[in-house]
Amino acid sequence: MSFYHGRKYLPQRFRLVLLSVLQADGLPFSDVLSEEEIQDAFDEQDASFALEDDEVYTPAITVWAFLSQVLHKGEQRSCLAAVSRVIVLLVALGRDPCAKNSGAYCRARAKLPEPVIERFTLDVARNCEKAITRQWLWHGRHVKLADGTTVSMPDTEENQQEYPQHPNQKEGLGFPIARMVVLLSLATAMICGMAMTRYTGKETGEMALMRQLLGQLNPNDILLTDRYFCSYFMIALLLQMNVDFVARIHHLRKTDLHSAQRLGKHDHLVVWTRPDRPDWMDQATYDQMPETITVRQLEVKVNESGFRVRSFTVVATLTDTRKHTADDIAELYHKRWLVELDIAAIKVTLGMDVLRCKTPEMVRIEIWTCLLAYNLIRKTMLQAAKRYKLSPRQLSFAGAMQTLAASWLMLPTQDHSTQLLMIDAQIESLASQLVGNRPGRVEPRAIKRHPKPHRWLTIPREESRALLRRGIDPYDDRKQR
Repeated sequence: MSFYHGRKYLPQRFRLVLLSVLQADGLPFSDVLSEEEIQDAFDEQDASFALEDDEVYTPAITVWAFLSQVLHKGEQRSCLAAVSRVIVLLVALGRDPCAKNSGAYCRARAKLPEPVIERFTLDVARNCEKAITRQWLWHGRHVKLADGTTVSMPDTEENQQEYPQHPNQKEGLGFPIARMVVLLSLATAMICGMAMTRYTGKETGEMALMRQLLGQLNPNDILLTDRYFCSYFMIALLLQMNVDFVARIHHLRKTDLHSAQRLGKHDHLVVWTRPDRPDWMDQATYDQMPETITVRQLEVKVNESGFRVRSFTVVATLTDTRKHTADDIAELYHKRWLVELDIAAIKVTLGMDVLRCKTPEMVRIEIWTCLLAYNLIRKTMLQAAKRYKLSPRQLSFAGAMQTLAASWLMLPTQDHSTQLLMIDAQIESLASQLVGNRPGRVEPRAIKRHPKPHRWLTIPREESRALLRRGIDPYDDRKQR
């Protein structure tokens, strides 16, 4: 009996990518992003390359390999490791292996259009948000979480020029840093928008980036943020869009409740007066701003031990007490902490905290590829949650990422029936990896295992090397004494 099955071929178009993230017909949300839509987006940007039969790094293979870097850790995240996975894939499919160096792959990555990767990322989130069940919404409404963060990148001249290091760091001792503000869905935990810029300079603050993301909000949405975004003009802009707002009150705002309308115990309607025009706003826009806005201020008591505050004030534009009680709003604000966990999943679990690319253009493509991987993982979690009647927030993101990484290479090389069996088994596995329900959890901000006791680089590397060549160790305490 012959065991030769004949020459296999790569899955058509972008089915390779979709298979690897456990996508198959018949699953919930399976029509959110099709391979035809992906191909059309590349065609619109004239990003078709590697069109000859003997060329390896087509857009599909390049995206597949780039996503595989995001799903792996440490040395397995390198470009050479990605090329090794491509070689294994090709050989498993009966094709000749490609060259082992990473040059061709890196050149192909540079051809990936940033707008296309961004479009995929946001389309996945937008389409999943439309398809989720009402029971996953808050009082039938879509809630978006917003928060700021930073990422660092390799210390190259190009990166330093576009995203300079922190101004307090000496030249040659810091890393380029970018500021980001992300918009996430409370229901799906997916990235719905991202804006980034350099860390310092005019219009580089989180508020300026948040204004860039307002177009990603839909009428009747609720924006849930921390106190930094709680400003008169942010609320006024949101009200013009028919978007509600919930946040902790800014620490600089002082309110006299004696003239406020009382709605209940520690619950008031307060009128805010328009402040002076800020520098970033032109006079025409300022003139269109309302002279007053009415917001709801309520004091939330913290009865659990271990928290730093015993009470805090929440500001909301949900002023109808018949629809939203004070307890409803307090309960919603407590969910704001989920944005911190989602950002930790992106930066720590996915490893986006420290980027690897050496040019600003590739840094942005790397960021959007990480966010695309994040949304695709979240989409798979949604499928598992819907099939097994769970909340998406109950499932472990780290477990889902490990599940996808485990089957990344094997799935595309199997026949159709085996692929369906593997996808079904992996979806079931995702539904069994639940996050512990630990309300009121507190943890010390300390670690037990200390990192290696290396000294901080306080002299630029080239100067340190020159001293070492002269027999001087600038970091040897014995020679300093």
